[in-house]
Amino acid sequence: MRLPATWNDYQALCQQRGDGSIPRMKYRSGEILLMSPMPKHGRDAHVIANVITTLLDHVEREYDAFTPVTMELPNESGIEPDYCFYIEHWQAVSGKERIDWQTDPPPDLVLEIDVTSYSDVNDYLPYRVPEVWLFRKNQLLIYQLQDTDYSLQTQSQHFPDINLQTVIARCLQVAYDRNTSAAIRDLKQRLEKGELR
Repeated sequence: MRLPATWNDYQALCQQRGDGSIPRMKYRSGEILLMSPMPKHGRDAHVIANVITTLLDHVEREYDAFTPVTMELPNESGIEPDYCFYIEHWQAVSGKERIDWQTDPPPDLVLEIDVTSYSDVNDYLPYRVPEVWLFRKNQLLIYQLQDTDYSLQTQSQHFPDINLQTVIARCLQVAYDRNTSAAIRDLKQRLEKGELR
């Protein structure tokens, strides 16, 4: 649902909602977008976020992850990505209860699941998020910030040697055929056997 609104209207709705995560809200260009996530949205987000953390853990990378989180730049933007990952800059947010989006670094990687065409990669431009994964119509789209625009890429800068399309498709298939834990166990076994290199 799209509603014409000011930044103050957006702030008032956020306060009314409190710490809840439903409905999800986004503010951009004088409008508020409201969305109630469907079960498919939640499952896909959880599985893909688990893929990310499993891949990071496998190579013993330090990271921090957040969900739900509201990113806000006053009078400009308010957005709620499905997951934020701090990989290169995890130390900058370690232990913080709140992130100041005007002074702290942006997440290194944001994951957005788009079931209803609610998501737009350009919503992350004001924050200068280096990499955004948009999962739309069962396809992973990897965008990387190139100067002032996002450019569609075939590989993630965080996992350059992994065919993420194949890995995520298989994990989602196992998750829908059985469950998420089976999908992640399968991924871990394949990583241990060196099948993903």
